Amino acid sequence: MEKANWSSPMAGFILLGLSAYPRLEKIFFVLILLMYLVILLGNGVLILVTVLDSRLHTPMYFFLGNLSFLDICYTTSSVPLVLDGFLTPRKTISFSACAIQMFLSFAMGATECVLLGMMAFDRYVAICNPLRYPVVMSKAAYVPMAVSSWAIGGTASVVHTSLTIQLPFCGDNVVNHLACELLAVLKLACTDISINVISMGVTNVIFLGVPVLFISVSYVFIIATILRIPSADGRKKAFSTCSAHFTVVVIFYGTLFFMYGKPKSKDALGTDKEDLSDKLIPLFYGLVTPMLNPIIYSLRNKDVKAAVRNLVPHKCFTH
Repeated sequence: MEKANWSSPMAGFILLGLSAYPRLEKIFFVLILLMYLVILLGNGVLILVTVLDSRLHTPMYFFLGNLSFLDICYTTSSVPLVLDGFLTPRKTISFSACAIQMFLSFAMGATECVLLGMMAFDRYVAICNPLRYPVVMSKAAYVPMAVSSWAIGGTASVVHTSLTIQLPFCGDNVVNHLACELLAVLKLACTDISINVISMGVTNVIFLGVPVLFISVSYVFIIATILRIPSADGRKKAFSTCSAHFTVVVIFYGTLFFMYGKPKSKDALGTDKEDLSDKLIPLFYGLVTPMLNPIIYSLRNKDVKAAVRNLVPHKCFTH
């Protein structure tokens, strides 16, 4: 049966956020603001040192700079709106702004999936074929790899956003979420969303299944190669160069599998507890992962720490 009370999406959407939990709104406002500032600072510094320090002009740090820029873009596309929503109960967002936010958040997530796969390939070549590394991972190779990651993620986002904004919506266009998240908006549709669910399933395979499989196979060869290194120091150094990437992969993909592993239909059978978790899990993905990325990569990387030390005294202690 079709629903009644069809509504025009041009009127915009109402974001419920955490309006049902006023105490949590105050706590999360402060927490999210602090996390966002840490994300901007940490990733901004990482981008700065990878650009200014010539010793970091390598494929690994080029990919890392892309990852940091991507994290800044993703959080900036949603966090200011989320913070404003905490101050304005039942925040209204225009249809076009909602579509842009859906596009940006999905594009950044899909791009990061591909980019992490590219970074795994970089580590594979560096450890398993070190003599061929300068040839295989030349600038003519790693720059197009990064560009293709952005292009693939953007294309997938255009497809899903286009399919979503063409749907008719019901009721008061109330989105029970912190922001215009794709799956939350799909629940408002007044028509069959089978095409959306199928396309989301295909996307899950492409951006979740394929990269995870590729990364897993890469690490099987990486670990096998490391275990054959005769010296303990050599094994430790090789493991340290991969542990940061592996940690980021586990956090990122673990959260994404939680969010998009099982596309949901438009029926609303969840309890209040489930609704709250549906909001907080994407929040974890959207804030904690970008915040941890520069910390994970910097604290265990001597080159990055040295570059930061060289940058800070030059700026702060010249007088």
